[in-house]
Amino acid sequence: MAMMRLSILMVLILLAVPGAVRVAHAAPSADLWPDWQAHDDASTEQIDHGAWQAVLDRYLVTKEPGVTAFDYAGAKKDGYDAISGYVTAMTKVAVSGLSRDQQFAYWVNLYNALTVRVVLDHYPVASIRDIDISPGLFSSGPWGKKLITVEGRTLSLDDIEHRILRPIWQDPRIHYAVNCASVGCPALAAKAYNAATLNDQLNQAAAGFINHPRAVQRNKDGGFVLSQLYDWYRDDFGKSDADFIAHLKRFAGPKLTEALGDTDELDIAGYQYDWRLNDTRP
Repeated sequence: MAMMRLSILMVLILLAVPGAVRVAHAAPSADLWPDWQAHDDASTEQIDHGAWQAVLDRYLVTKEPGVTAFDYAGAKKDGYDAISGYVTAMTKVAVSGLSRDQQFAYWVNLYNALTVRVVLDHYPVASIRDIDISPGLFSSGPWGKKLITVEGRTLSLDDIEHRILRPIWQDPRIHYAVNCASVGCPALAAKAYNAATLNDQLNQAAAGFINHPRAVQRNKDGGFVLSQLYDWYRDDFGKSDADFIAHLKRFAGPKLTEALGDTDELDIAGYQYDWRLNDTRP
């Protein structure tokens, strides 16, 4: 009984300490599941993502350069079957037999469609973090929930991003491609990812986010306020400050390039992230 009281007390303390709660929302590390490295670069098979493109054409709205919103209410009303049908079709693909570029497009499109379907399953919600279906006492959001089965293995959104995409490709532009259904995250792309145009699409996604104030902006004191994305996944964007700045400059437009200047370190004033749902409607 004393041990039970102590455990309850520890839980209450953790809930009362902001830092402890933040640990629960810390980004997972890239932890490769080796089985998913299987691929066939001699394969000429091409996966048709036309069904997902049709959804994007109908329900995605471009609000400004680098910013899109999704009509969840409209999709909930008459688009759910199309989205769910696309996800189901993708789970039947023998992904291990595809080329690397086909696999990348497959996983990113599946991740984004699955995220939209999860939101629709619980819509209306103010934020994706309100969908508390992940296992674990301090977990929030849907990312840890096993949602689909591909080639006999059950997968969550976290599995796709952190066990497959990040460790296999080791490309920081992944963070600009996968969408978390929030105002603060990189835009859900208006075009389904395609193996033939992959590099250009990833560059466009990176530039669209990096040049928007929600990614990088300078405050009145001259310090930089960055997206929390660059805090959660700092090492993915470069091991050193100089590497990180070089990453930003690679995609920066004239205005941001001028703001970054010639420095090899940034005066970071803080981080920001808007978890409100990227909905077309208030």
